[in-house]
Amino acid sequence: MTSRLQRRRLLAAGLALPWLAAGGQAVRAAPAWPARPIRLIVVYPAGGVSDLMARALAEPLSAALGVPVVVEHRPGAGGSVGLDMLARSAPDGHTIAFSAISPLTLQPLLERSGQADRLHAVEPVASVMHTPVLVAATPAFSGPDFDALLQQAREQPGSLRWASSGVATTGHLVLAQVRALAGVDITHVPYQGGGPQINDALGGQFEILSSNVAALQLRYIADGRLRALAVGSPTRLAALPSVPTLAELGFAPANRDSLFGIFAPLDTPRRAVRRLNLEINRVLASPAMRERLKQSYNLPAPASIDAFANEIELDRQRNAALVARAPHAFD
Repeated sequence: MTSRLQRRRLLAAGLALPWLAAGGQAVRAAPAWPARPIRLIVVYPAGGVSDLMARALAEPLSAALGVPVVVEHRPGAGGSVGLDMLARSAPDGHTIAFSAISPLTLQPLLERSGQADRLHAVEPVASVMHTPVLVAATPAFSGPDFDALLQQAREQPGSLRWASSGVATTGHLVLAQVRALAGVDITHVPYQGGGPQINDALGGQFEILSSNVAALQLRYIADGRLRALAVGSPTRLAALPSVPTLAELGFAPANRDSLFGIFAPLDTPRRAVRRLNLEINRVLASPAMRERLKQSYNLPAPASIDAFANEIELDRQRNAALVARAPHAFD
């Protein structure tokens, strides 16, 4: 009888161990993470620079975490469709998203539908890359340079059509700054991603486009199907040494690039967020990833979680000032 009682007590003690903590307080043992494949939502269409870089990131991240990282495209509304899906996902560290910061720092400022501010529904995990912005002319525009663009906009208000990859994208932001600073009327043509935008650009469906710099656009510039007028970048691009930055042209506030990063649903466990940040920064520091970013004309942007969050907030403040100062620039 005594031995049976002792066995019961030992069994009860063993079952209680995961719940015991210092001070006699009960704590639940944290579940293993990651416990299954990680879903990586790309908020833009397949085939663009975001697709290529998300896949380049997924492979080494999968190796580091020991589970598959599965890329899933959920494009629409300049990235907001994918981020809204992320916000509704379980905050367990198994769903993350790859996106530019503009759907968080600009789009909520322009929405008038009463939709919840997604800036407070997701949280930053890791900054990944800076992507320069290209302003280029299509076959529909015969002017030789950016000054000719401005001249036509002044002489024929509304006649110039400027396409971006979507409302509230960085390309749209560049256009809005040019409109506000130059005081000109240019018609905005928003697309649902860079792929359809480039196809129509080659067909001359509009005069000007702004998009993230990528090898495809540079190839079209090299063969004369597009003409580079300006870039949004801290310095001129090595691939386009004769093309001025928007700052050089007198449009310093429009001299913007796209910052891309990884996000998670709000309240994702901190240990998962910290681990993801650590592993992503390791990937960005690898020679292979740095070379891949260089070949696609992107710049690695490793940062701590707090530094990335601060960058997002600074961009939001800068955009809020623009919207308040020139609200019709985004019409």
